[in-house]
Amino acid sequence: MDTLPTPLREISERHLAALQEAGAVPEDDRIATTLSRVVAASDFVAQAVAEREPGLLHDLADSGDLFTAYGETGHRQRLRALLDQTADEAGLYRALRRFRRREMVRIAYRSLAGWAGLEETLEETSDLAEASIDLTLDWLHRALAERWGTPRGPDGDPQHLVVLGMGKLGGRELNFSSDIDLIFAFPETGETDGNRPRSNDEFFVKLGRQLIGALSEITPDGQPYRVDMRLRPNGDAGPLALPFSAVETYYESQGREWERYAMIKARCVGGDYAAGDELTRSLRPFVYRRYLDYGALEQIREMKAMIAREVQRRGTARNIKTGLGGIREVEFVAQAFQLIRGGREPRLRSRRLMTTLETIAEQQLLPEHAVDELRSGYRFLRQAENAVQMLADEQSHTVPEDPVLRARVALGAGHLDADAFEAELEQVRRHTHDHFEQVFAAPQAEDSEDAEDPAELVWNGHLDTDEAGERLRALGFPDPEQLARRLERLREGAEVRALSARGRHRLDRLVPLVINACVRARRPELALTRVLDLIETVARRTAYLALLVEHPMALSQLVQLCDGSAWVARFLTAHPLLLDELLDPRTLYEPLGRDALEADLDTRLRRIAADDLEQQMEALRQFKQANQLKVAAADVSGAAPLMVVSDYLTQLAEVALERAVVVCREHLVHRHGRPMCTDGGERREAGFAVAGYGKLGGLELGYGSDLDLVFLHDSRGEAQHTDGERSVDNQVFFARLAQRVVHVLNTVTPGGIVYEVDTRLRPSGNAGLMSTTLDAFRQYQREGAWTWEHQALVRARAVAGDPGPRETFEQIRAEVLCQGRDTGSLRESVRSMRERQRKEKGSRKTGRFDLKNDRGGLTDIEFLVQFGVLNAAHDHPELTRYPDNIRLLRQLVQAGRLAEADANRLAGAYRAYRRRVHQLALQDQDAVLDSEELQDERAAVTAIWERIMEG
Repeated sequence: MDTLPTPLREISERHLAALQEAGAVPEDDRIATTLSRVVAASDFVAQAVAEREPGLLHDLADSGDLFTAYGETGHRQRLRALLDQTADEAGLYRALRRFRRREMVRIAYRSLAGWAGLEETLEETSDLAEASIDLTLDWLHRALAERWGTPRGPDGDPQHLVVLGMGKLGGRELNFSSDIDLIFAFPETGETDGNRPRSNDEFFVKLGRQLIGALSEITPDGQPYRVDMRLRPNGDAGPLALPFSAVETYYESQGREWERYAMIKARCVGGDYAAGDELTRSLRPFVYRRYLDYGALEQIREMKAMIAREVQRRGTARNIKTGLGGIREVEFVAQAFQLIRGGREPRLRSRRLMTTLETIAEQQLLPEHAVDELRSGYRFLRQAENAVQMLADEQSHTVPEDPVLRARVALGAGHLDADAFEAELEQVRRHTHDHFEQVFAAPQAEDSEDAEDPAELVWNGHLDTDEAGERLRALGFPDPEQLARRLERLREGAEVRALSARGRHRLDRLVPLVINACVRARRPELALTRVLDLIETVARRTAYLALLVEHPMALSQLVQLCDGSAWVARFLTAHPLLLDELLDPRTLYEPLGRDALEADLDTRLRRIAADDLEQQMEALRQFKQANQLKVAAADVSGAAPLMVVSDYLTQLAEVALERAVVVCREHLVHRHGRPMCTDGGERREAGFAVAGYGKLGGLELGYGSDLDLVFLHDSRGEAQHTDGERSVDNQVFFARLAQRVVHVLNTVTPGGIVYEVDTRLRPSGNAGLMSTTLDAFRQYQREGAWTWEHQALVRARAVAGDPGPRETFEQIRAEVLCQGRDTGSLRESVRSMRERQRKEKGSRKTGRFDLKNDRGGLTDIEFLVQFGVLNAAHDHPELTRYPDNIRLLRQLVQAGRLAEADANRLAGAYRAYRRRVHQLALQDQDAVLDSEELQDERAAVTAIWERIMEG
C-alpha cells in the first residue's frame, strides 16, 4: 500500500476496511500483498466482495481458482457443474448471475494484480461469455423441448439453435465490460415432434428470447451481459432466428458492405457447433472474394470517413476506442487488409487481430516497424480499456479527466505514475493514427497539365453546354449536345461528388481518354454512352478506374466491346471484375474449346479446399463469366459465326454443369457414403445423370439462356441406401444431389449466378421428384406424359453425369420418340398447344412481329420439326439421333417425310430468325421486329405450317 499514490491509498484503505469488517479477506500472503492495489483500481471488485458476497475471495482462494489460469474449458466445466444441479428457470438465472460475478471478480483480480497478461484476460473474458451462452442455451433447449417436443428437420434429424458471436466475442478478444453481439440461426425448417407440433421457426424464436432474457435481464443478482441482436439479417426488423437457407440468401442477395466487415469475426459460440461452422463456411464467399477485392476499397474509405465523423460528432478525444489513434483504427487497418486480400490469402482470414497483424508483417503488406508499433499500441490500448471498465464494471472507453480516476485507470493498466501513463497513451495514439493515415488517407491529386486537349476541356466543366457541344462535334460526334449533357450529368452526379481526391483524380484522367477512344468507334456516341454508364456504376470503386487509366489496351478493348454490343456493356457493368480480362487481347478474342474449358475450371477448383462448397460455387461463377465474355468478344468482333457461338456457349454450360455435379456429389458422398443398390443379385453403386432440354439440349444456347434440366438415377432393386455412417435412402441422396446442383448453379451471390435453372420439365413438373429413377422416367414417358412432353424430348440429350445412366436416358428417349402414334391425334395435340402458346405469348401490337411466338416464327418451325419426328420416328429411328432443328430438318427430308424445298425454306428462315434474335440480344433488345422485316421468311413458314398442320 505504501507504493500507491496518496489519493489511491485513501481509496484502498476505505475499501480494505469494508472488506475486513465483512470478513471477506482470506488469510493468504498472495492476497495480502495484492489486495490493496486491486481495490485501489477497482470499485467493482471491492463492492462485489464486501457488499454482495463476502465469502467470494475465500472461495476463490480455497479452491485455488484465483491463482490459476483456467484454459479454454475451465469456465465451461465449472458452470456445467452448477447448471446440472439447477431445477428451474429462477435457479438458472440465479446460478448464472452469481457465477458471472465470481468469475469476473477472479478475472479482474488476476489482471489488476499482474498475475494475468492481456491475452489471458481477453480470452478468459470471452470464454466465460461463450460458456454462459452455450450452457444456458443447452439448459433452456432441454426445458423447452420437454414442453413442445424436439424440433426436427424434413428428414427427421433433430435441430439445434446456432448462436454466432460477432465482433470481439467471435475473435476471443472480448473486453471486460462489453455488449455481446449475437446472431441466431438454425439449420432447416420443420416442426417439433410434440403432441402439439410447433414450427421450428416458432421454437427457435422462443428459445432465442429465453436465452436473451437469461443473459440480460436485471435481477437482484445483477445482469450477466447486455445482448445486442442488431447485426442479424435485416437488424431489428428481421426475425430473431432464421434457417440457414434464409441467412445465406440474405447475405447473397442483400448483404451490405458493412456486413462483410462485421462477419469477419463471426464464430459459433453456442448450440450446434458443427452446424455453426458449416454456416460460417457457407458465408465465407460473402466476406472474402477470390480476387483482389476492388469493391472493398470503396468501403474502406467510407469507414474511414465514418470514424472521423463519429469522433467529431461525439467530441470523444479521450475515447480510446473510437478516438484518433484508438483501438478501432488498429482493428480497421487489420480488417481492411483482410477484406481486400483475404480471398487470395487464407492466412489473412484469422478472427484474431494479433494473428492478422503478424500475417500482414510476414507478407510485407506494411513495413515491419509499422506493424510492431500497431501491435504494441493495440496491447497498450486494450489494457487501458480493460482498466477503465474494471473500475466499475461499466461499458466505457474513455479515460477519465478527473485526476484521481485517471490515476486509478493508470494503476489498473499497470502504471503507478499517471503522468507517465498519459504521456505514453498520447504517444501510442499518435503513432497509431499516423499508420492509419498512411494506409487510408486520401491521396492528393497531382497537378494537372495545362493541355489544350478538347476532350479534357469538355470534361473539366470550364465550358458551357454549347461550347462543349462544339468541341465534341469537332471531335466527330454527330449529336454533341446530348453527349455534353450526359457528361455534365456524370460530372455533377452524386457518385462523382462522393469520390475521394484520388478517385476524382483518376476519373478526371480517365474520361478524356474514353472520349478520345470512342471517336474511333463505329458508333462513337453509342460507344461513349455505354462506357460512361459503366464508369458511373463503378466510379467509386476507384481501382477499376486506375486499371483503365494505367492500361490503354484494356480501355481500347472496353470501347470496342461496348461499341459492338449493349449486352456486353451491361455484362461488364454488372461484373466489373471482368475488366481484368481486357488486359490481354490475345486471349480475350479466343474462346476456349471443350478440353481447355475443362482444364481452366479444374485449375480454379484445385485451389479450393474440397469441403469449401461456397468457394467452389464462386469459382464456377467466375469461370462462366470470364469465358462467356471471351465468347461475346469473339462474337462482337466477327471472329465467331452464330452457330459456333452457340456451340461455345453450350460447351461452357456443359462443363460448368458437369463439374457442379462432381462437386456436389463429392460433398454428399463425404457426408453419407456412396449410393448403393442390389440389382440382379449384384451390389453396385447407383449412377446419376442430367438431361438437358430446350436450348441446351438443342445446342442453341444464347447469352442469357436458362438451363432446362431433368435429373435421373439408376438405383433399383434391394437395399437402396448409402454406405456411410450417416446412411440415407438413395432417393433422398439423389434428391439432395439434384437440389445441390440447382443451388450451386442458381443461387444469387454478390458475384452473380452461374445459370438460371428450370426443372419444370421433370416428370409431373413441380409436383414431381427432383431426381427420378430411370425406370420411373421410362414408365412416365410411356404411360403418363403429355404430347408436349414428348415434343420436349425431341430436343433433349444427356449432358452430364455417369456414362451408364446417360446411355440409358438416350435409349429411353429413342424408345419413346419411336412409339407409334395416330397422325391425326398427334397433329391436333401439337396444333392446339401451338395455338394456346400464340394466344398467351404472341405479340399484341399491330405492325410488330415476335420472332419467337407469332405465327410464322421460330416456334412454328420447332413445332413442325417436333411433329415430324414424333410422327415418323416409328418408321425412321434415325430421327432420334440428333436434337437440333437444322439436322432434324435434313433427316426428315432423307426419311421422305418433308419436301426438300420446304426443309430448305424452314432451315433458311430458322437461321435468319436465330441470327436476328441473337443480334437483338446483343443489343439488349426484345426479339420483336417491325412486321415488314423478314416478310418472305414469315410467309413461307406460315404457308408450310398451314399445309402440314391445318391441312
